[in-house]
Amino acid sequence: MDDRVKVFERAKELLLGHDMMGFADLWAVDGTMEFPFAPPGRPRLLEGREAVRAYVRDYTDHIDLRAVAHEVVHLTEDPGVLIVEFSMDAVAVGTGRPLRPGYVAVITVRDGEIASYRDYWNPLMLNEMSSGSEEGRTHG
Repeated sequence: MDDRVKVFERAKELLLGHDMMGFADLWAVDGTMEFPFAPPGRPRLLEGREAVRAYVRDYTDHIDLRAVAHEVVHLTEDPGVLIVEFSMDAVAVGTGRPLRPGYVAVITVRDGEIASYRDYWNPLMLNEMSSGSEEGRTHG
C-alpha cells in the first residue's frame, strides 16, 4: 500500500477510535495543519505536532465520529501528496444530534509522517453542533 494511503488509513482508525493523541502523533515534529476556511476566532494554521496535539485534545468532547460515510482518495503525481474527499457519520456530543461533516484534505506525507494537512472543512458545521434545528443541515 502507498505510504500516503497508509498514513491516511491510520488517521481514520485513530479518529474512529477516539485516540486524538495518537492522531496528533502522526504529525512530523514540524508538521502543520491548516484550515483555509476557518471562521473568525478559529485558528487558520497550527505549526508543529504539539500545536496539533493541543488543538485536538478536547475534540471528542464536542463530536463523536462513528464511521466513514463516503471517501474518495486521489493519488497525485507528487509521491508525497494525497487528496482525500470524505464525510463521517457523527453525533454532536452536546445535543445528541446526528451530523455528517464533510472534508477535503490535502495531505503531504514525509518519512511516514504528516508534514502538512490542509483541511477544507465546512465551518457551518459549528452551528449544527450547537443547534437543535434541522434547517441548514450540512451533509458534506
